[in-house]
Amino acid sequence: MTEHSQQTPVIDIERRKRWMGAFAKARLDQLEASWEQLADKPGYDFIKRPEIGQVMVRARMGGVGRQFNLGEMTMSRCVVRLADGTMGFGYTSDNNRRHAELAAIYDALMQDGERRKQLEPIILQPLVQAEERHKCREAVQTASTKVDFFTMVRGDD
Repeated sequence: MTEHSQQTPVIDIERRKRWMGAFAKARLDQLEASWEQLADKPGYDFIKRPEIGQVMVRARMGGVGRQFNLGEMTMSRCVVRLADGTMGFGYTSDNNRRHAELAAIYDALMQDGERRKQLEPIILQPLVQAEERHKCREAVQTASTKVDFFTMVRGDD
């Protein structure tokens, strides 16, 4: 083996952020259904077993200015290593250990270019499409409750 072949493959960070976000936002039943569809489920070990904790959410007024502590939120996280040594990380904004575990496994699988070609159409694309449909439904619901306020100017009599 050459030194180059032992190096970790270079992955587009933005692309990885998108798939990790999709796995984090997905419903657990969607991830479980995808897991059942996998013909060759990978072996893996836990580097960090799924755990639930809290993180402090920081914010800015109007997106500018000094940060302040908005409050705490529950999250789950997990780190796995596949049999080939690839590590995957899963973070979710819920208190479901299995969700974090599956997100970590899928993250690890997606780092392999060949597997990614197989997994994108059966796992990632349906999750992205479901998220887009959810956003559209929310936009329609929000728009239906929109109220326009206006001021009428009275003339001087």
